[in-house]
Amino acid sequence: MPRRRVLMIAAAAAALLAAGCGSEEPPTTQSTPADSADQVLFGMVHNVTVDGLLRARVYADTAHFYQGAQVAELLGVRVDFFNSEGVLKSTVTSVEGTYEWRTGTMEARGDVLAVTPDDRRLTTAILRYDRETEQISGPEAFVFDGPDQHLEGDGFTSDPDFTNVITENPRRGRVRETDLGR
Repeated sequence: MPRRRVLMIAAAAAALLAAGCGSEEPPTTQSTPADSADQVLFGMVHNVTVDGLLRARVYADTAHFYQGAQVAELLGVRVDFFNSEGVLKSTVTSVEGTYEWRTGTMEARGDVLAVTPDDRRLTTAILRYDRETEQISGPEAFVFDGPDQHLEGDGFTSDPDFTNVITENPRRGRVRETDLGR
């Protein structure tokens, strides 16, 4: 191939490459829900009161607030629940959660652990708190352990201090020397 022809092909290739590099299209980006948050707080602490009494204290490493929906998406969550006298009933921790400040409803998700001061423990994947009924519930498998008690099941409902844990689908359990499902 003559040298002139090789140079022409090389020049054409260089021109095509240069044209591709000068593209006016913006780079591809992907937005996340955090990008649309109205406010982002780090180290959040929020007191939930009912009739002027402290009923819960919500902590989050990061909180994304969405004013239109009146929802906060939380990361690194801890919630302390208090009785009407201000005494700690239980503490719930999770990887993430949602707090609806209009209704006071909360949901904890991911490695959820709920512990009472007398060391009753409940573990699950999802735990929901309904402020109106003052009950917690979970639609997923759970394990509950307390003094002389062990309960495993699919879904539960309870008061925040775990004195009355109810499941419709018990898998295994031991309550005051009574066996369930063994």
